Amino acid sequence: MSLGTSKAVFQVLSSVVPQSGYNEPFVNTSQLRTKYMKKRSSRHRFLIESSRMLQSQLRPHRFPLTSVSFCDYKTYSHPWLQTCKCQKAENVSGITSGDGNGSWSASDVEKSNLVSNAISAKSAVEFKDVQPLKQEKEVLSSNVTNGTITKNFDSISYNSIEEEAWDLLRESVVNYCGNPIGTIAAKDPNSTNVLNYDQVFIRDFIPSGIAFLLKGEYDIVRNFILYTLQLQSWEKTMDCHSPGQGLMPASFKVRTVPLEGDDSATEEVLDPDFGEAAIGRVAPVDSGLWWIILLRAYGKCSGDLSVQERVDVQTGIKMILKLCLADGFDMFPTLLVTDGSCMIDRRMGIHGHPLEIQALFYSALRCAREMLTPEDGSADLIRALNNRLVALSFHIREYYWIDMKRLNEIYRYKTEEYSYDAVNKFNIYPDQISPWLVEWMPNKGGYLIGNLQPAHMDFRFFSLGNLWSVVSSMATEEQSHAILDLIEAKWSDLVAEMPLKICYPALQGQEWQIITGSDPKNTPWSYHNGGSWPSLLWQLTAACIKMNRPHIAAKTVEIAERRISRDKWPEYYDTKRSRFIGKQSQLYQTWSIAGYLVSKMLLADPSKANILITEEDSDLVKALITANPKGKRGRKNLKQTYIV
Repeated sequence: MSLGTSKAVFQVLSSVVPQSGYNEPFVNTSQLRTKYMKKRSSRHRFLIESSRMLQSQLRPHRFPLTSVSFCDYKTYSHPWLQTCKCQKAENVSGITSGDGNGSWSASDVEKSNLVSNAISAKSAVEFKDVQPLKQEKEVLSSNVTNGTITKNFDSISYNSIEEEAWDLLRESVVNYCGNPIGTIAAKDPNSTNVLNYDQVFIRDFIPSGIAFLLKGEYDIVRNFILYTLQLQSWEKTMDCHSPGQGLMPASFKVRTVPLEGDDSATEEVLDPDFGEAAIGRVAPVDSGLWWIILLRAYGKCSGDLSVQERVDVQTGIKMILKLCLADGFDMFPTLLVTDGSCMIDRRMGIHGHPLEIQALFYSALRCAREMLTPEDGSADLIRALNNRLVALSFHIREYYWIDMKRLNEIYRYKTEEYSYDAVNKFNIYPDQISPWLVEWMPNKGGYLIGNLQPAHMDFRFFSLGNLWSVVSSMATEEQSHAILDLIEAKWSDLVAEMPLKICYPALQGQEWQIITGSDPKNTPWSYHNGGSWPSLLWQLTAACIKMNRPHIAAKTVEIAERRISRDKWPEYYDTKRSRFIGKQSQLYQTWSIAGYLVSKMLLADPSKANILITEEDSDLVKALITANPKGKRGRKNLKQTYIV
């Protein structure tokens, strides 16, 4: 059945199905009440019930370009517990052509040509490692017949890779009561060892959500935002201790359970994991930050600002901010977190103030400031937010930045300095400078270090933190260009044969044993310890587009296309040049698939990157100059101007 026919059928059928208002996904908060719900505070239960009153009645839900579902709800003896029988009226999964429903106006051929032109531009900087990659491509993808070489790789259409990726992404969609709600982490049909990869992870869904937004399929992202909001601040515990209110879960799973009081019926419930079941039992700091970033992207892409203006959504934003802005023992404006609280979710020596969390924190603060509605109750919070942005910007730009000039300054540091105007504020010992850094640092380029604490600078290069510092404008324009300069200069180390190194260099030997606890999954040049992650493609692409250097991203996408489909879309790659599929890598990893698709769509229409990018704030720059003029000495006499 064609898409046009399906729409006609839907219009006829929908005339007999009661509807009201716009097609808003019905968020039945009562269905989410498992035994854990009973522990929630009366205040938060009031907020949930208030949100429920915003829903007028049951509505059928439509997921464009995938399926049209009509739900017949059966009410049992408990009026607040409902199950739904969903029957697909049409299956149009796999459709990728534009139809005016927010899809791209350019044809697939035009997209391919645009990217190809960007890749072949002679003005791009020459990469000295491209030739070995080309030779490797010929060796890996050729057959020798009668002394001639025929390249199998060239017979594979790039468009077919995109079509395969879209099919796989749609197959990973998870439904809850007939509504698409997210995508599972991985769906390998040949693997039975799924661990928790069959769950919907908030951080993993972000590239999936961006892909659907860019495709014009907004419903799944809207559902994800609203349903995960209902999971916020469940009082799950670890050894009788509960996390702070406002925490978002790392992941959730849709489970079918018997209906209470009626063993013959079942219901679907959302079972969240806040870290109490995760490996290492670490709560996710980045989930709430990513949720705010996706919320802003949804509004900018769809034009639907009603979601972010809802009372329950505004409350959710404020709870996340209050959790992050709460006063504690830390002196720094950076966010203090434990090891394993972000994409690197195992012990890797990033406890303290890891760059990845600071970049996401800064980005979430910028996004939240755009979306918070002005009201009396939010004035103090907005003031605290602005104050933190100024302090955080200065701290990262001034103390995390490293290039050849800065490295030489650290090399000549004096130690044991006491006073407010000390140069070596964190008592860094020059002997911390590793031999690898002295040889590795290029004359042109620089980056933000991985971590900063008293007497400790983690000089490793972390890709996500640096790239998102560019996207969010936490790094200055000059620093952003220098980060991309470094990626070009160290192409063979950071990109090699499959983009992109999660960090560089890898921990090895005794250092690996001590810092990782001899983690067998994080062996050198594997997984988080110097492994290569295709999911980082989309963030590199957004950073390159922001700095008007898309040829770098186009080159990395071309390299990824040589193998990623043939290798079955792995989670990560091993070895220093990323030649092997990760030894414990899950195949058909959803964020590898979605990251590739987002990169292709952004390169085809760079203006779409605006849903992710935050430009430099001129008011923030003025505040930075006023608050921290060069040469200012002495203790600042600051008044407490906010309450959190």
